[in-house]
Amino acid sequence: MKFDKPAGINPIDQLKVIGKPTDRIEGPLKTTGTAKYAYEHNQEVTNPAYGYIVGSAIAKGMITRIDQSAAKAAPGVLAIVTAANAGPLQAGKFYVSRFLAGPQIDHYHQAVAVVVAETFEQARYAGSLLKIDYKKSKGSFDLDALKDSAQTPPPAQFGPPAQTMIGDFEGAFKTAQVKMDETYSTPDQAHAMMEPHATIAKWEGDKLTCWCSIQQMNWGVRDLAIILGIPKENIRLIASYIGGGFGGKGTVLADLVAASLAARVAGRPVKLALQRPLMFNNTIHRPKTIQRIRIGADPDGKITAIGHESWSGNLQGGRTEPATASTRILYAGANRLTRLKLAVLDLAEGNAMRAPGEAPGMMALEIAMDEMAEKLSMDPVAFRIKNDSQEDPEKPGRKFSTRKLVECLQTGAEKFGWNSRNAKPGSIKEGQWLIGMGVASAVRGAPVTKSAARVRLNSSGIITVETDMTDLGTGTYTIIAQTAAEMMGVGLDKVVVKLGDSSFPESAGSGGQWGAASSTSGVYAACVKLREAVANRLGLDADKAQFADGRVRAGDRSFALGDAAKNAELVAQDEMTYGELSKEYAQTTFGAHFVEVAVHAYTFEIRVRRMLAVCHAGRILNPKAARSQVIGAMTMGVGAALMEEMVVDKNIGFFVNHDLAGYEVPVHADIPYQEVILLEDIDPTMSPMKAKGIGELGLCGVASAVANAVYNATGIRVRDYPITLDKLLKNNV
Repeated sequence: MKFDKPAGINPIDQLKVIGKPTDRIEGPLKTTGTAKYAYEHNQEVTNPAYGYIVGSAIAKGMITRIDQSAAKAAPGVLAIVTAANAGPLQAGKFYVSRFLAGPQIDHYHQAVAVVVAETFEQARYAGSLLKIDYKKSKGSFDLDALKDSAQTPPPAQFGPPAQTMIGDFEGAFKTAQVKMDETYSTPDQAHAMMEPHATIAKWEGDKLTCWCSIQQMNWGVRDLAIILGIPKENIRLIASYIGGGFGGKGTVLADLVAASLAARVAGRPVKLALQRPLMFNNTIHRPKTIQRIRIGADPDGKITAIGHESWSGNLQGGRTEPATASTRILYAGANRLTRLKLAVLDLAEGNAMRAPGEAPGMMALEIAMDEMAEKLSMDPVAFRIKNDSQEDPEKPGRKFSTRKLVECLQTGAEKFGWNSRNAKPGSIKEGQWLIGMGVASAVRGAPVTKSAARVRLNSSGIITVETDMTDLGTGTYTIIAQTAAEMMGVGLDKVVVKLGDSSFPESAGSGGQWGAASSTSGVYAACVKLREAVANRLGLDADKAQFADGRVRAGDRSFALGDAAKNAELVAQDEMTYGELSKEYAQTTFGAHFVEVAVHAYTFEIRVRRMLAVCHAGRILNPKAARSQVIGAMTMGVGAALMEEMVVDKNIGFFVNHDLAGYEVPVHADIPYQEVILLEDIDPTMSPMKAKGIGELGLCGVASAVANAVYNATGIRVRDYPITLDKLLKNNV
């Protein structure tokens, strides 16, 4: 099915199942511990061996010798895989990392060997017996030192162009009557998902099956085939449940490669999980940015010039962090400039982390908007509303499909009690605590992409949906079940959903905020075909047939849905593809975040007291799941604002705090009650579902809303994240 014109009325609009705050259908499995994650497929793989990755002890250089004698003689050891016996390995299409070093070392904790033994403990012990000699070479680990020599990156598959220029930014900024020019920085951050990267690999002849934890099954099959040099038809990946990813499990990483190699060399199925201390330097992360933002405006608050430049680092050939994405589309302004620069660093690869580009970019942009509002003596909400645009600022005449940023800001301001905020920083005090409020806009693109599904109907009226779409805990199982139930006129108890198997039809996968809108559209397309097949089997006019309450009706004829499959199961498969509507309309999600903090007047300890998100993301398929996504994102935003930072040892070249003891993330005590308002809306230009994604929108802008609240409380502006009490103390003059 091709979607190439705005959607009209269709079965989804009945809203009997879609749009209801439905509990997760897989919830009982997760709460009883019976949902199987990658490392837990013990019935499917009996008598496995265990793999253990040994990571490089240097950040840059060469391996000169690996003495395996003691490790090979250790109890239970079956095999040791190194570059010497792994065979040729290529890089995949999405990541540039080499997943097995040798002889060259590209970054600290890059895998140099995989030890395979009868038990995990034996593999770990044998790994400690490997004697590895290195020859170190000089590496580059400091973005600040390389900023001036950073280069313009080549065009990337994802993210904004390296440079955009509209009008005469430099001239307009120079002559602006009111202007600001500030530099901000965001640190390296870790995904820190609960489930580690884990794989069980099993070879049967030249066929490889892996139970793994990745978000994009299609990318995974493609990349693993390239890396191992085997036909992708010989690979089957299974990821029934994923314990968090946030972009950090996009496609193939070291665990999948290492387990596959180990199983081939050992001649046994192999289970392998990355130990937590290895994950931070071995896998991908959100890279540090340095961002310069310049804004010029008229005295009445109209922006006349807006410029955003960002520097980040990566391995040779890696992508830049696309931090300028939001600035291109969020606010009006005739004269515009964005620019990205990339430095080569010898740290673990920087790549996608929840809302890549927008999340770190808005950590800077939305502080800058507050700083500019203060220069103009304007309320920060009013300043943002003043510079709203109902058409793409870079392409005048290209309308937004839907855009309710102003309504988000106004609704949030009224609900949060914004009118009680004192514009003068440090004015409100409760005992020894300074109280402040902050606001930030939110924006995130709303892409949709090709997605397919297969649906089956049996004689009992049970609908089974099969697609390789994944569920990271986001509620995918449930919204796909809701879609099939709505389309086929049955209750959720009559729908079975099977996900995360690359042998199923290829879906959009989870990532980029495209998963929900795209995967449900693929199910919609397959259900349209199934409805036609049912009507034809029953001798009904497919255009007039009505599906409701487990029955199919046309005129005065009525049948139980299952009657269509009495003699044989009915199977339908289709995919949703898209025309040019995304070029005709700017398709984006919008929101607003409001935060209240308390900062201790003497210690500068920060406590978040209240949070509100107002989100505009088309039709909300499941309000309960959507709220869950948003409050999780808001929590992540608090972490980014106040605590998350991977600290780089610039001499040795590694992230020092590479575990959950040293890398701080928010806990329950850090997070107050979070309120979420989902604005009612549909977007017929997106798909027949008229929905958009929301999971990343809930993060964009949160950190800067916290930062702006801290400033309002204290009068101290911190432009280098995270905002910690030492920075407040240092600037308390």
